[in-house]
Amino acid sequence: MAAVRLICGVDEAGRGPLAGPVCAAAVVFDPRRRAPRGIADSKVLSSRERERLTILIKDRALAWAIAWASVEEIDSLNILQASLLAMRRAVETLSVLPHEVLFDGSHCPMLAVPARAIVDGDAKVRVIAAASI
Repeated sequence: MAAVRLICGVDEAGRGPLAGPVCAAAVVFDPRRRAPRGIADSKVLSSRERERLTILIKDRALAWAIAWASVEEIDSLNILQASLLAMRRAVETLSVLPHEVLFDGSHCPMLAVPARAIVDGDAKVRVIAAASI
């Protein structure tokens, strides 16, 4: 039997408005279960669809986590580094260790597992889109 690879998707929110913290979410789907239908970049979904999918994603994911970087961390690090910090925290908070982590954007934090950034990943990769929701 082939080994199951656990792929994690990560996306962040909060980089636009500089008045508050930055949030990041990480999702690892259970490869033995079908991912929910309708997952797409959160920016193209209605609030009702996001709410419906959030419940399904949490139910069907093998693991998921949300982490933050505070306003103080944004001020001391800069918004990019604070975003990377929140993304790293989200991955490190997961209850499982993924084999690979895919990040939305052009940067990814240093991790103990292979990672890569995918520009517009929330529109291209389902597990990143799930994290965006």
